[in-house]
Amino acid sequence: MRLLQTVTDRLRTPREIARAATSVEERLPAGQELLRALFSSTGRAVVVGVTGPPGAGKSTFTDALIHHLRASDKRVAVLAVDPSSPFTGGAILGDRIRMQRHHSDQGVFIRSLATRGSLGGLSAATSDLALLFDAAGYDVIIVETVGVGQDEVDVARIADVTAVILMPGMGDDVQAIKAGIMEVADIYILNKADHPGVERLEAEVQFLLSLSKRDDGWATPIVRCISTEGTGIEDAWAAIERFTAGSHGAHKKLESWKWRLREMLRDRVLSLVDEHALERDAADVSERKVDPYTVVERWMQKLRVN
Repeated sequence: MRLLQTVTDRLRTPREIARAATSVEERLPAGQELLRALFSSTGRAVVVGVTGPPGAGKSTFTDALIHHLRASDKRVAVLAVDPSSPFTGGAILGDRIRMQRHHSDQGVFIRSLATRGSLGGLSAATSDLALLFDAAGYDVIIVETVGVGQDEVDVARIADVTAVILMPGMGDDVQAIKAGIMEVADIYILNKADHPGVERLEAEVQFLLSLSKRDDGWATPIVRCISTEGTGIEDAWAAIERFTAGSHGAHKKLESWKWRLREMLRDRVLSLVDEHALERDAADVSERKVDPYTVVERWMQKLRVN
């Protein structure tokens, strides 16, 4: 208990949290040890995934949600996932500058996380950073992703609840992304609801919802918002709380950790594989000198994994 308190004391200021976050994101041994020590003090924060197509107003919605939560004295951490190049370092996207109005607020911590073209690493880093912010005492952790696609589907799996942001005027775009939103959405936010076409958009989303039924029985709500004015944000947060407070939220947490543990096990096993030996085996398989099933079995025996 004393050790845990000592470790927690290291996360009292934004500077200390940022330093710890860097250690965690870069998968340094010190970061891994820190997470092990802090894990028992996590589980109190709500992790909210915010995603949707480009231009839907995700950052504006996130900014408005931060403002609403701070009015209730909730501490908020934001993980802004950027499609950044590893060569440029992953700077915050231009449309996220508006969130910087909270930069002087000690109750808000915003960190940009570059995808660097690596989904597995991104998922692990996002999950680990969420745990870190949870342990640091943040009540709500918002993970804002860049769009709707396989990357966002996987990242959304670590969130306690996922809000998909849409806007009027998308037309056939809703149909184009329906596979993604049907899989990840726990709540639909119709942003810019004062624009023409919001009724049509809502009808399209309702039609998509009618095509399938969720295993957990949750009736996915549709909330209209005007994020620039703060309209509908209270209703959006109420829907988030309803989901996370009920059995649906508990079920999603369980499924999230099942998926996360599989990813951790996969990463750990792959880290034991010698890349040069794997390349030689790949060459042998490519030349039909050996079948891939025999190669995998050989590796399993070598790694002593049943």
